[in-house]
Amino acid sequence: MSLNNAPKHIQLAVDLIQLLEENQIDTATAVAALEVVLTDCKQKQSFENNTSNAS
Repeated sequence: MSLNNAPKHIQLAVDLIQLLEENQIDTATAVAALEVVLTDCKQKQSFENNTSNAS
């Protein structure tokens, strides 16, 4: 499967992996940063879900 035909979340994951590798970010730092990003995204998603359900 071509990356162009891959789902958006797979394309983004590949881009993030490439960014981390190209900048030689060590694994522990990458994991810690991704945990922060994941927490932030989940909070935003929860807010969006609660906002759309209130309408």
